[in-house]
Amino acid sequence: MSTFISNIHWLLRRADLALACAALAAMVVIAIIEIVLRPTWGRGIDNAPVLVQHLGLVMTMFGALAGAHRGHLTKLGNAFEAQAPTGSPSWAARVGPSLGAVVCGLLAFAGARLVQSEMTSGQTLAYGMPLWWWQLPIPLGFAALGWRLAAPAHPEAFKGSTLALLWVVGGAALAWGLDGRSIGWGWVLLPMLGLATGVPIFAVLGCLAVLLFATEAQPIASVALSHYQITVNPSLPALPLFTLAGLIYARTGAAARLGLLFQRLFGGGQTGTVVAAAVLCSIFTAFTGGSGVTILALGGLLVPMLLRAGYPRDRSIGLVTSASALGVLLAPSVPLIMVAILARVPLNEMFLAGVVPAIVMVLCLLTVGGFLRPTGSSAPAQVTDETSTGLGQALWAARWELGAPVVAVGGLLSGLATPLEGAAMTACYAAVTQAWVHREGDWRLYARCLADVAMIIGGVMLILGMALALTNYMVDAGIPDVLTDGVREWIPNRWVFLVLLCLLLFVAAAFMEIYAAIVVLVPLLLPLAKAYGIEPVHFGVLFLAAMEVGFLCPPAGMNLYFAASMFKRPLSSIARSVTPAVLAIFVGTLLIAAVPALSTFLPNLVLRSGSP
Repeated sequence: MSTFISNIHWLLRRADLALACAALAAMVVIAIIEIVLRPTWGRGIDNAPVLVQHLGLVMTMFGALAGAHRGHLTKLGNAFEAQAPTGSPSWAARVGPSLGAVVCGLLAFAGARLVQSEMTSGQTLAYGMPLWWWQLPIPLGFAALGWRLAAPAHPEAFKGSTLALLWVVGGAALAWGLDGRSIGWGWVLLPMLGLATGVPIFAVLGCLAVLLFATEAQPIASVALSHYQITVNPSLPALPLFTLAGLIYARTGAAARLGLLFQRLFGGGQTGTVVAAAVLCSIFTAFTGGSGVTILALGGLLVPMLLRAGYPRDRSIGLVTSASALGVLLAPSVPLIMVAILARVPLNEMFLAGVVPAIVMVLCLLTVGGFLRPTGSSAPAQVTDETSTGLGQALWAARWELGAPVVAVGGLLSGLATPLEGAAMTACYAAVTQAWVHREGDWRLYARCLADVAMIIGGVMLILGMALALTNYMVDAGIPDVLTDGVREWIPNRWVFLVLLCLLLFVAAAFMEIYAAIVVLVPLLLPLAKAYGIEPVHFGVLFLAAMEVGFLCPPAGMNLYFAASMFKRPLSSIARSVTPAVLAIFVGTLLIAAVPALSTFLPNLVLRSGSP
């Protein structure tokens, strides 16, 4: 029986990943078909943008299911793990998966309520398909996710699967009892137990949102509705498509070609190599959607390149680890798009606003962080075959990679393409140029890229959906208004407020996963920033600049863990190597806060120069 259950688990994991990859591939194909048909035939696929958005929902739920098995769902640390006796599982290891399954049962019930309400409306999506068909992955996905989280916690497969199913059903029964009924505030302690036992962060946020809505006797379906709304947001499908393009570049020879080009552009030698590494890391993070991916993709290339230039190993690792955090201000990074959506800033304006601050942050890293200081090493740069390559040759070799930013951002800034279409064109451009021009991509590589994007973005979207539900509760409760009135009375000076805002964001970045921080804090702090005369686009750039430090500070500083794994170094050694970068990011953030023109100059010049 245990073997049979194990085979079922294996088949379901394969099916989850196949569905997620198929949905992601269909998003690209439909968008490209729409681009071709619209100008030639005058019309394209019926309701294509909305269809792609709902395919994003399918990819999210099934990608998160596949990611649950491989550990892609973000977790916070287990504070009680060290208390377990040697050789025995801790109580947290037993309680955490069960509690996660209960929460998923709550969320599955909320999703079922949403589907039930939609069934009565009779609304269709495209080609006569009822809309509720496309919402079914929400309740089914959360129920399966709860089962997937709890089943492996028991050594016996059959018993573990049975207990996991009971926990999910129990969570749904609890949700039925809470729905529309008011509860006491003591229930809010339950998510704190989840934090202590290593429950995935999406489940902690979702549980807190459900219980907060229940304290006001609000329908639990509000949580599922928030998840649905952000998952099918018109700009959200751009996230997995841009990330797909970035992973394709990271896993082919594009990184090496760009690395050599930047090294030649900045003059070679130790200084030129350091600058080239910092710039390349920043650009790659903008495309891959995660600085950890940049470390894994470029670490094996850039650290040897820095060592050949005579740069010390510890400083090389510190540079790559910290520079990989700086790309979130550059288009088309996932955090930049998320802040633009939540702050209601046009994407083209936010893309332009991040350019100058990104340059400022790189300069601060190199100067304030001390990475440009001479190392005192007398070791000459090692000669390799690459040193004979001139700038012209390097430029020609990387010509197709240099076209990617033009494809990604050019259509959007010109107004010829929507964010979704620009992202689809970028992914298609990356796949075609790497496979046909460079002969470096095949169907196996692209299948791995599709799978990894589905799992990474699936986990991110779960966090965003639950965080948005929590944010909606705070907005409904009037918390931003109360916060604005209180802070304005306590801190009348705008400059003092900016400094305190930077400090608050630094602390939040160290303890919150960046996507959860964006969805929770941007709607909460934006009204407060507006009250002090801070423009939304300036606030968005300032927010992301401060969040960059979160990649380098434990416990949420994931760059440290990626670098420790990649370079086989102790975590303490990695933390010491990036300490100067933390100071540099702090200085850069203060500069961006003090000089709003750094964020607003380029959008005003490009987008408003022709306005009457």
